[in-house]
Amino acid sequence: MTQQIIGSELTFTQPIGAAEKHILTAEAVEFLVALVTRFSAKRQALLAERTVWQQKIDDGALPGFLMETTSIHDEEWKIRGIPADLLDRRVEITGPVERKMVINALNANVKVFMADFEDSLAPGWAQVIDGQINLRDAVNGTITYTNDAGKIYQLKPDPAVLVCRVRGLHLPEKHVLWQGEAIPGGLFDFALYFFHNYRPLLAKGSGPYFYLPKTQSWQEAAWWSDVFSFSEDYCQLPRGTIKATVLIETLPAVFQMDEILYHLRDHIVGLNCGRWDYIFSYIKTLKNHGDRVLPDRQSVTMDQPFLSAYSRLLIKTCHRRGAFAMGGMAAFIPSKDQEQNRRVLEKVRADKELEAGNGHDGTWIAHPGLADSVMDIFNRVLGPRQNQLDVSRQQDAPISAEELLAPCPGERTDAGMRANIRVAVQYIESWISGNGCVPIYGLMEDAATAEISRTSIWQWIFHEKPLSNGCTVTRTLFRSMLDEEMQVIRRELGAERFDSGRFNDAAQLMERITTQEELIDFLTLPGYALLP
Repeated sequence: MTQQIIGSELTFTQPIGAAEKHILTAEAVEFLVALVTRFSAKRQALLAERTVWQQKIDDGALPGFLMETTSIHDEEWKIRGIPADLLDRRVEITGPVERKMVINALNANVKVFMADFEDSLAPGWAQVIDGQINLRDAVNGTITYTNDAGKIYQLKPDPAVLVCRVRGLHLPEKHVLWQGEAIPGGLFDFALYFFHNYRPLLAKGSGPYFYLPKTQSWQEAAWWSDVFSFSEDYCQLPRGTIKATVLIETLPAVFQMDEILYHLRDHIVGLNCGRWDYIFSYIKTLKNHGDRVLPDRQSVTMDQPFLSAYSRLLIKTCHRRGAFAMGGMAAFIPSKDQEQNRRVLEKVRADKELEAGNGHDGTWIAHPGLADSVMDIFNRVLGPRQNQLDVSRQQDAPISAEELLAPCPGERTDAGMRANIRVAVQYIESWISGNGCVPIYGLMEDAATAEISRTSIWQWIFHEKPLSNGCTVTRTLFRSMLDEEMQVIRRELGAERFDSGRFNDAAQLMERITTQEELIDFLTLPGYALLP
């Protein structure tokens, strides 16, 4: 079934019911049409450029800093500025735009909640529309939720600052067509959140704030800057009203951080170390380079040289320009077992003390149960300061491309490969069933960690790497392990949960994307075809 809203150039492939009518108002759709018609073609060109650039890397080149933009590096300039309610971001919590999650996250002992339409949301049509309704109600302070037992959830006074993460440039919104093609998912998310919420946000002293994921180049940052400036003009708002934080979670982007800050300087407030996606991007970008194959995922920690260099360069670059340098995600889930919880908190504490000591202005958590511990760490380091913009790291030696691309030591093990399979299959099963934020083995997993899991195995197969037990990783070995680990998952979850789920679909998708000749860019693209 397709529907066209009267006066709209867009075609909607889902019925426009009561929920949709709250969000797809005539004025909001008119604004969405304006964005889609103006910016879709350039977005397609930017995606095509990604393919051209990646082919050069596949053919043997290595990423590096840009020679043609040295003037941006050499000149002294600053971003436009940071709004008052974003000056203190020492702890941020992230999660999908589900109603209960939104309330709990805004009520947590954190400064910012990043409401996510991207890696922790499986973007079925109902989830996307409900997410927009949930954020609108949160902005207006009217959001409530009642669970099956009758417990009522509602906002406390002085909730966290709300920031919306839209979908990456590569993701479509397949349920909305323009000229017969799916529109950009990021434009859909941005247009509806911005249009419905900028007035009440500004009225209460905040503003329309965004996180931008998966950026790969300064040209993509400039595209978003044009989107923001057009939107401000459309709504007769001053330049710089819209603010964004860009996730540096792709390998190409780490070499263009100054350029990204410069081309978004009217709107940007900081960069973020999106570490899990960054590791995924390292694998994907350097997939043909057999001398840079990563070991077990558990070995790839922030104290590894290539990740430490990434974190320190981000801090130095951001603070020189007056922008925030946000730390990465602690994905651990607190345990009810006292000893296990002690070990979890020790790992989190070590990670966050490293970030705070390096000079990050704040950090991410995935569970409210970590908020107090992480808040204490940053409170101790910050003292009376709101942030660490004063930490310049100018005394650091220049960080070279070689450091950012350095191979990572560590073993590839049978146990690590099997763990990758179980994590990826369980995550994919949950994602194609409509849930993009999944607790697995004590970690709150989103798409990024599943991406690491499946791309690692693909690369081990491609380069015929040996495991520590001497076995060479082949398609045959992987398929054998996949069959065995499916039975492990069935035992762990129970026959009822396994048989009623979509584990066969998940295993088939995992097998296809891990054994095919060409590594696909994102598992969420074929996964999206399995979502309603």
